[in-house]
Amino acid sequence: MGRKKLEIKRIENKSSRQVTFSKRRNGLIEKARQLSVLCDASVALLVVSASGKLYSFSSGDNLVKILERYGKQHDDDLKALDRHSEPLNCGSHHELLELVESKLEESNVDNVSVGSLVQLEEHLENALSVTRARKTELMLKLVENLKEKEKLLEEENHVLASQMEKNKLVRAEADNMEVSPGQISDTNLPVTLPLLN
Repeated sequence: MGRKKLEIKRIENKSSRQVTFSKRRNGLIEKARQLSVLCDASVALLVVSASGKLYSFSSGDNLVKILERYGKQHDDDLKALDRHSEPLNCGSHHELLELVESKLEESNVDNVSVGSLVQLEEHLENALSVTRARKTELMLKLVENLKEKEKLLEEENHVLASQMEKNKLVRAEADNMEVSPGQISDTNLPVTLPLLN
């Protein structure tokens, strides 16, 4: 009996969502490890949970080396794109999509030449490359920000742990300084009123 196909949408129940996240994250990390072993590939995997916790996996090279190599390749791709891309006739991606839509309407399909379609395809590929480059740039900045945040949280955790340790020592000293019943002298006893008959 096969499994029921799960509809891919946000899980509303918070605990179910957390369990699914944990299981799928572990499965994804296992697949990345298998890819690395089977294909002798350097694999880097970053997962950021909804709460902002960062999970990472790397094989072959360490994560920093893989990300640096990716960043260098990404920079080279951007430079090549800048050198080879002609300025688009369209001002924005939205205008480019409108142009493509108008060229491909049923009434115009017979009038569109192959050269025109090739040019549209190149413009779309250039726009897509620029969009992907920007997305990658933003993701790398996000990773850097999360690393800084993680570092600050670790420092804060260290400070709090040391404060807790100091508080334990102060409490232990206070407990040791409590007066035992044999140490009480008459001079320390409070004055009480005589009982009324």
